[in-house]
Amino acid sequence: MSDNTEPDSIILRYLRQIDSKVDRLSEDMRDVKHRLTTLEESHASLVQAFAGQSKRLDRVENRLDRIERRLDLVDVHSG
Repeated sequence: MSDNTEPDSIILRYLRQIDSKVDRLSEDMRDVKHRLTTLEESHASLVQAFAGQSKRLDRVENRLDRIERRLDLVDVHSG
C-alpha cells in the first residue's frame, strides 16, 4: 500500500508546485497588463500634447506670416 501512496504524494506535491507557480505567473501578468495600460495612456497623452503644440506653432507661424506681409518684410510673390 505504501508504494501506491508515495507516487501519488510525489505527483500531488509537483502539481501543487505547478499550481503555485501558475498563480504567481497569473499575478505577474495582471501587473504587466496594468503597467502596459498605464504606458499606453501616457503615450496617448503625450501624442495629444504634441498635436496641441503643433497646432499652436502653426497659428504662431500664420500670425508671423501676416505680420511680415504687413511690414513688407517678405516678397509677396516668393511664397
